[in-house]
Amino acid sequence: MRIIELYRQKAPLLSLEIFPPRMAYPLESVFDTVKELKKLNPAYISVTYGAGGSNRERTVEIAARVKKEYGIEAQAHLTCIGHRQEDIKNILARLNREGICNIMALRGDIPEDEPEFDFRRQEYHYAFELIRDIRAAYGDSFGIAAAAHPEGHPECPRLKDDIFHLKNKVDNGVDFLITQLFFDNRIFFDFWERCQAMGINCPVIPGIMPVLNAGQIKRMIYLCGASMPAGLLKLVDKYEKEPVDMEKAGIDYASQQIKELLENAVAGVHLYSMNKPRQISEIVYNIGLASPGKY
Repeated sequence: MRIIELYRQKAPLLSLEIFPPRMAYPLESVFDTVKELKKLNPAYISVTYGAGGSNRERTVEIAARVKKEYGIEAQAHLTCIGHRQEDIKNILARLNREGICNIMALRGDIPEDEPEFDFRRQEYHYAFELIRDIRAAYGDSFGIAAAAHPEGHPECPRLKDDIFHLKNKVDNGVDFLITQLFFDNRIFFDFWERCQAMGINCPVIPGIMPVLNAGQIKRMIYLCGASMPAGLLKLVDKYEKEPVDMEKAGIDYASQQIKELLENAVAGVHLYSMNKPRQISEIVYNIGLASPGKY
């Protein structure tokens, strides 16, 4: 089933994101996480795509098993930068054979460790080109989601321009949007209003990443450009050297953030699980989207 149909039938939905283990680790390790996350009864699980396609095969296999063995709708990430159109054609064919009918269509990061990489010579430059090609080849057979950046894409200097490009992705066939992480709900609500003003009327799903340790938050801010509100900054400063207390404070902060979002009629919440089912379960129980021992 295309995920957009789930959003049309019921709201709010809980969705979760996991990532494939590194190639040095056994694939089965991720399914210990899936078994625990299944207890939360998510509407779907999204499986990320390794940088530069390094975990491409694992993404497809994990997504297929999440759907077939665990009975959870799966969404496979697909990046296009560095891929030829023939590569994308083959990946889509495999997803189709495996029964995976939902894709998170992304450009992907430009490789920093490839000095000879020439962006201008690539067959794909932007996510809308991937979205356009999926729709041209498969029509509505695939459900397509795309990423949104509430504070603007790091490579785009003006938020207005970034939302214009986002509208282009939607116009080329996106069903719904999932945001990158943010820590201040006011930023999301402002972004949501700007999207509507631009004519983006599909669901915009807030993506939430709980702050579980101080090092993690610093890395995420560096990579995504997310700003840190004063309240969260105080928590990090207070508990930076106390990991147990930092984790508890991060779980509480994310829980309160999600509660406020749900009170304002979002269509769902997307939790970046970081393959940490215990902490994610605590948050989901806190916000009332699942109950311990219910499933």
